[in-house]
Amino acid sequence: MSDLNWLSRSALLVGNEGIDILQQKHVLVVGLGGVGSFAAEFMCRSGIGELTIVDGDVVDPSNRNRQLPALSTNHGLSKADIMKERLLAINPDLKLHVVRDFLTPEKCRVLMDQHFDYLMDCIDSITPKVTLLSKALEKDMPIVSSMGAGGKLDPTQLRVTWLPDTYQCVFAQYVRKRLKKLVNYDKVKAVFSTEAVAKSSLVMTDGSNFKRSAYGTISYLPAAFGGVCASVAIRDLLKQPITMAERPPRIASKKKKKV
Repeated sequence: MSDLNWLSRSALLVGNEGIDILQQKHVLVVGLGGVGSFAAEFMCRSGIGELTIVDGDVVDPSNRNRQLPALSTNHGLSKADIMKERLLAINPDLKLHVVRDFLTPEKCRVLMDQHFDYLMDCIDSITPKVTLLSKALEKDMPIVSSMGAGGKLDPTQLRVTWLPDTYQCVFAQYVRKRLKKLVNYDKVKAVFSTEAVAKSSLVMTDGSNFKRSAYGTISYLPAAFGGVCASVAIRDLLKQPITMAERPPRIASKKKKKV
């Protein structure tokens, strides 16, 4: 039997029964950048029993300001492989599955043929994000999805709500627009920030991996998004209540989720 003494502090908070529940769950984390790398580690440190991580990217020098796997010594190496080594060093008993691929529609279909208890969507490009969410909704999978973390500085403005009720987040607006025809898109829990984007930090990219532009980032903000995503997933798996942010009255909501 695995030694779970390293989770004794967590057990004080969620109980031994909570640890047992997490040990039996399989969570899918897609995207291992600034948000997803921290989200995956937080899930590992929570005592989750089985984890599948997905990312086809390699470490770039520009990742070092915010991404957990990025060091000055590993430029060009697979983020997924680096996270594999790190997660297994935290918990050698973790059942870890590593997918070193970008999320194409075909790869998404293959992934969704497997059983997962929870999906953590940490993708920062619209097209693969919408593909993943669409397929996961078809499977009626519980989801937490990270919205735009770039161009922002204030972690105290992070909020959690149903995707249709997100506001003041342009990235979330794009996702809503692409998913609104799905009858159950209001089942996606979204982590977003109400902070205005610093538009002056925008930079155009080469368009690879479905990403034509990016905003500037600061070290702690994507990690804060990852922490909130992990908290939502863990609380959902433990059936703990989550307070959902409400749209301000001045912002019309086209579809309201009944909680």
